[in-house]
Amino acid sequence: MNISMYQVSAPRFIAMLNNLTVILDKAQAHADAKKIDHTVFTHDRLFPDMFTLARQVQIASDSAKGAMARLAGVDIPKFEDTEQTFGELKARVAKTIAFIETIKPAQIDGTEDKDIVLKIGGTEMQFKGMPFLLAFAYPNFYFHLTTAYAILRHRGVDVGKMDFLGKV
Repeated sequence: MNISMYQVSAPRFIAMLNNLTVILDKAQAHADAKKIDHTVFTHDRLFPDMFTLARQVQIASDSAKGAMARLAGVDIPKFEDTEQTFGELKARVAKTIAFIETIKPAQIDGTEDKDIVLKIGGTEMQFKGMPFLLAFAYPNFYFHLTTAYAILRHRGVDVGKMDFLGKV
C-alpha cells in the first residue's frame, strides 16, 4: 500500500489543530470556572525566555499553513500575530484549518522531491518535499503544539494525553 504526501500532511495537520481547539476550549472553561482572566493563560510561558501560549499557537498555525502552502506551491496566508484571547486563538486555528482544506490532493501528491527553500534568521535552508515535511515541518509543528499543551497543563487545566492525541 502506498501512502501519499497529501495523506500524511493535510489530514494530520487538521486533526491536530482540531485537538488544539479542544484543549483551548478546556482552558477557556477552566479559566471561566475559576474566574481567572484569560490573558493569564494566553500570556503564560514555561520559562521567561520561552514564547507565550499565544505565540505557541500562532507558530503551530504558521507551521501547518506554511508547510501546506510550500508543498502546494501557493502563497502562504498572512495572519497578523495579534491574538490575545482564547476566542481569537481558536479563530486563528479555524482559519488555518479552512486554508488547509482548500488544498487538494493533486497539489500535494508527487511533491516528495520538490525543492523547498526557507530563510530562517537570515540562514537559507534547502529541503526536498518529503524531508521538509517529515524532518522539519512536523517536528516544528508538534514542538509548538506540545509546548502549548504543557503551558496549560502546568497552569492546572485538566487536559491529558488523549486530549492531545484526539480520536485516533
